Amino acid sequence: MTWSETQPLLEQACWDTLYMVGWSTLTAVAGGLPLGLLLVLTDKGGLLQNVVANKVIGQVVNIARSMPFIILMVALMGFTRTITGTTIGREAAIVPLAIGAIPFFARLVETAVREVDGGLVEAVQSMGGNTWTVVRKVLVPESLPSLISSTTTTVVALIGYSAMAGTVGAGGLGDIAIRYGYQRFETELMWITVAILAVVISLIQFAGDWAARSLHRRGGRSGPAPKLRLLKTEEPAKADIGKVA
Repeated sequence: MTWSETQPLLEQACWDTLYMVGWSTLTAVAGGLPLGLLLVLTDKGGLLQNVVANKVIGQVVNIARSMPFIILMVALMGFTRTITGTTIGREAAIVPLAIGAIPFFARLVETAVREVDGGLVEAVQSMGGNTWTVVRKVLVPESLPSLISSTTTTVVALIGYSAMAGTVGAGGLGDIAIRYGYQRFETELMWITVAILAVVISLIQFAGDWAARSLHRRGGRSGPAPKLRLLKTEEPAKADIGKVA
């Protein structure tokens, strides 16, 4: 194939891959973040301690994570057809990609949140903060650098999954590599898609690492302790001024 024939295919494949990975990442974060927080909050000693719920959620996450992606795609074909009306194309690929990424991201969230200093949680509780306040003011902000790194890891994994999805007609760079590079013996085109995937992954990893380091420098776990302003209390200085007056 000439470059004039190859270029439109690669451009469309790149956009298809970014489309699938982008929507799958958003869905994975939206579903995996609360799931990971629940794994921490319902664990023994957690703010919402519930051993039964924790075991059930953990087991569901483990089972979903243990299933190979190619098998997950086949197993979800009926569900995918119900949601999108088809089992072929980039829209159809988003369903198994997102479902496969949610438990993966949830475990990463659990690990990140468990690293938060328990003293900060106790400080918020002593100031009258409830569970939602602890999550919003401490757990998520303090674990944000690690959550950014976890999201980066998830995006990289989804790019690999999307390439695998191309083997069953999902489109994207994986489809180009299989349909043209392997089946039509266009070896050069296959290596071009591999190079594009490597560049995209490197850029995403660089951006994620930069964002995580920036958040650390601005006051993450490696920075100064955060200022906890949970309750509106009268400042001592103002109170003393009032007494003098």
